[in-house]
Amino acid sequence: MDKVIGWDLGGANLKLAVVEEGALARAVQIPCPILPDRSKFDQAVTAALEAVPESAGADLHAVTMTGELSDVFESRREGVAYLIALMERTAAKTPLTLWAGEKGLLAPESAKREDQAVASANWLATAVLAARREETGLLVDIGTTTTDLIPFRDGIPRMRGKTDAARLTEGELIYSGVVRTPVMALAQRAPFQGRMQGVTAEKFATLADIYRLTGELPADADPYPTADGRDKSLEASAARLARMLGRDADDAPMADWLTLSRWFADRHREQIVREAEAVIAREALAPDAPVVGAGCGRFLGEALARMLDRPYRDFGLSIGAAEPLRDAAAVCAPAVSVALLAATDQEGSALSFR
Repeated sequence: MDKVIGWDLGGANLKLAVVEEGALARAVQIPCPILPDRSKFDQAVTAALEAVPESAGADLHAVTMTGELSDVFESRREGVAYLIALMERTAAKTPLTLWAGEKGLLAPESAKREDQAVASANWLATAVLAARREETGLLVDIGTTTTDLIPFRDGIPRMRGKTDAARLTEGELIYSGVVRTPVMALAQRAPFQGRMQGVTAEKFATLADIYRLTGELPADADPYPTADGRDKSLEASAARLARMLGRDADDAPMADWLTLSRWFADRHREQIVREAEAVIAREALAPDAPVVGAGCGRFLGEALARMLDRPYRDFGLSIGAAEPLRDAAAVCAPAVSVALLAATDQEGSALSFR
């Protein structure tokens, strides 16, 4: 295929990648409008096509998704059916293929019958590509909302969980990311000015506030409204964090809120490392097997690799993306992966694991 368009249809973000002659040419992330109905996906697809004129004249559209989990759908099955129909209209007369995890790439009619395989399988597209490029390692894909921990060895993903429920059970999916996760998910008590105190069980602040205060959050990682609808300045982020302790920002100097933000950031890293260590031990990954970092939260990747005493490899570099495209490749990893896989894999061929 000369030109393949890869789509990752998420409920919070839509990602689109253009692969030409086997190489990544463009990748973008488009926030889904915050709407209480499914038309938000239609609007995001339109915005993506407008933002990427290179998508015209495609030979193939390849799609993966997590958007079926959006609460605008009554069930995952309904969500998969809607998103497939949306992409059929979008592709029009251009061939369309859907990523169905272990079942590989499927034509739309087959994908509709395999909706459970199509649902939320985007992580496996990234893992398959990472395994083919690196042979052995641990994929750590940290997004706005979740973190994927997928071990791979001998060029094959070695996950145990195949559904979100099973992956949560196996420690291969952590429902925390660097933007949308409420701070209260990290701890019930926190240190402040020399004493431990309770943390409110309210979404007064999110991890976007934490990583803004630590200075690590990329400028384009958080397109969402804040928890209180106010601005995203350091002062406003500190005020939201203060509410988590039942306080106002002016109850303490900014230095104290910065210290508290670093404490919460450390708890987040520890949460990921704890689960990663269990997955690494389970699969007996070699000591020199790298951490492959992807997602908008991969700014944590090198620190996590150090904590795990392993080398670090950025996903964009791993897949051989040109230097100007490496950041976008890592942020849009599932869209990039499904496009590259579709450019080389035969539709209808199941994949073999273990």
